[in-house]
Amino acid sequence: MNGEIPMVFNLLSRVIHKLAFVAPGGDTLRPWLHRLRGVRIGRNVWIAQLVYLDELHPADIKIGDNCTVGLRTSIFTHFYWGPRKPSSNGKVVIENDVFIGPHCVILPNVKIGEGAVIRAGTVVSRNVPPRAIWGSPPSELLGIATVALTSEHTYDEFARGVRPRPRSRTDETSVKAS
Repeated sequence: MNGEIPMVFNLLSRVIHKLAFVAPGGDTLRPWLHRLRGVRIGRNVWIAQLVYLDELHPADIKIGDNCTVGLRTSIFTHFYWGPRKPSSNGKVVIENDVFIGPHCVILPNVKIGEGAVIRAGTVVSRNVPPRAIWGSPPSELLGIATVALTSEHTYDEFARGVRPRPRSRTDETSVKAS
C-alpha cells in the first residue's frame, strides 16, 4: 500500500503536466496547474504553451514574481534514465523579474538572477548574474547553398552544392593573430 501512494501521485502529476503543456491561460491556469505539481511559482508569472517543467522533480523548480517563460522552453532538474530517484541533479531557481525567451533549455543546478533576460534558443548551463542579457552569439553565415534543399533535389545534391562561407577581413586577422 505504501508504494501505491507515490505511484498514484507521480501519475497524477504527469497528467497535470500534460494538461498544463497545452492548456490556455498562461498567467492563470498553466501556473496554477504547475503549482499543483509542486513547482514553486510567484505572482504575475506567464508560462507559455508547450513549456516543459521537469516531470520527476517539479518541487526543485522555483520561479519568482513577474517572470515570463517563453514558448517551448524546457526546465530540467534531472538527467538520468529509469524510474524516479529520491533526489534530482540540482535545483533551478529563477529569481524575480526574469524573462526567458522561446525555445530555451535550462539545465539542473542553475540560478537565473533577478531581472535577467535569456535570449531565445539559449541553453543555460551555469548561473546567470542579475540583470544580465544572456545568450549565445548571434547566428552567422556558415556556408553558401548553391542547390536548394527542397523536394526538387536530393540531400546528396544539396551537400555537393554547399560552398564554404567567404572569409572576411576579421577572419583573416584572427587567423594571423593565432
